[in-house]
Amino acid sequence: MTKHTPTAVALIPARSGSKRLRDKNILPLAGHPLIAYTIAAARASGVFHDVIVSTDSFLYAEIARHYGAEVPFMRPAEMAGETSPDIEWVEYTLKRLRDEGREYDAFSILRPTSPFRQAETIQRAWFEFLAAPGADSLRAVELCKQHPGKMWVVRGGRMTPLMPLTPEEQPWHSSQYQSLPPVYVQNASLEIAWTRVAFETHTIAGWTLIPFFTREQEGFDVNRPYDWRLAEELIANGEAVLPRIEQKPFESGEASKP
Repeated sequence: MTKHTPTAVALIPARSGSKRLRDKNILPLAGHPLIAYTIAAARASGVFHDVIVSTDSFLYAEIARHYGAEVPFMRPAEMAGETSPDIEWVEYTLKRLRDEGREYDAFSILRPTSPFRQAETIQRAWFEFLAAPGADSLRAVELCKQHPGKMWVVRGGRMTPLMPLTPEEQPWHSSQYQSLPPVYVQNASLEIAWTRVAFETHTIAGWTLIPFFTREQEGFDVNRPYDWRLAEELIANGEAVLPRIEQKPFESGEASKP
């Protein structure tokens, strides 16, 4: 009996209402719109049956198709707000695809703001996910740059440790960084979950998560002008490498440099 190989779809969210860095998803980086690098990595990974972009912008859709992704339908405006939760557009997209006869065992959210995520990154995450029985999802994480044991809540002119459950004899806020337990923070690089998780729990992660430890610049996230300048510097210095893109640059006067 042939063992079933799980099917997966890449979901790339690209709403058009970014405030901190306007139109960040399509700003040109090293000659191509930012979103192009995520599409390229997803396609080159060989993990996904389909690469789908979820967007509320016809311009974004045109760019996504130019670089080889599908935009089978537009995202409703009510699911593209600044505070719209991911589960809304994820469930909507998976249901629309299912109605078209396209069902997948798993989905991966690949955000365009992580341009240094490679095809190999996605492959590594996929194999780790498949090798974790009982897991609902996998999420990319990296070591915190600022440890929460050193953080405080200020109320009424007094400070309280954000994490009060530390040893009384040696509180974390008064300890050397090297002596503190490692704490990880999620980054925007990738998430993978079984499709049933979205439909059954109405969350994108479920309740049993496993970590995916990103390496070097894989988890780099572009959200502010500072991040953009740093990304350009990393590329110029050879400290970060972008996924290879086969297509010619998309030509449009509507996407301008920050």
